[in-house]
Order: sequence, then structure tokens, then C-alpha cells
Amino acid sequence: MGRGDLANAEWARLEPQLPLSGQRGGRWNDQRKVINGILFRVGTGIPWRDLPERFGRWKTVYERHRRWSADGTWDGILDAAQADADLAGRIDWSMVSVDSTSCRAHQRAAGARKKKPHVPKEGRRPGTTAPMRDSDGPGAD
Repeated sequence: MGRGDLANAEWARLEPQLPLSGQRGGRWNDQRKVINGILFRVGTGIPWRDLPERFGRWKTVYERHRRWSADGTWDGILDAAQADADLAGRIDWSMVSVDSTSCRAHQRAAGARKKKPHVPKEGRRPGTTAPMRDSDGPGAD
């Protein structure tokens, strides 16, 4: 077991929430190793392809994470963990606050730069980007 991997007690609480192994396409790799790989990647922020070999093939770890994100497995794990913590009295719901206030801003308040008017090159004063005046043109003496 590497540093940061799931402890036996953590794994015992997590394992019942996971989908059954090998429902489609055969038998899965060790789920604990794959989850440790997902947690390592999320904790370090490294690219999937740079995942250490001790977690198995990076593509297997990535595909499992992607599949479980899409099918709601991670949401179910979070719900179960919150329910367990609530039953044990580890969540203080008096500290929870939901605020639905919203503040709409005008579309011009987004901070985009205002575009300068485009002046064609032939319409500029020589040596500057300023527009040419009638008195600056050729033959204006």
C-alpha cells in the first residue's frame, strides 16, 4: 500500500457502494488499485498518461473514472458517505447555508475591451497609427 492509498477501514466502507465487477466485458482489474489511481491523479493533478504503473494501465483508470462519473456512481458514493456521517453525528447541519441570491450584470459589464476603430494603412499619418487628416495628405502644403 502506497502513501495516500485507501486504508483498510476506508476500503471496507467504500466497497459496498461500488458497482459489481465484470457485469459487461469480463472481469475488472482490482477495483481498489484503480480507485487509488483515481485518487492519486485527482490529488496531484498529473495528466492521466503520467499515472504511475503501480495503479495499472492509465487508460483503465481513466475509463473507470469517466464511466462512473457518467453513470452516477461517484454521486452514490458521496450520498452514502454523507448518510453514514450523518448517522454517526459527524455532520452539523446547523452550519449548512443555501443562498439562492443572484446578481445579474449587464452584458457590457463583462470586462471586454472596447475595439478601436480600424483605420486602413493608407489612411494613417506617416510614422503613427493616428488617422490621416486632410492637411496630412500628399500635396497638402
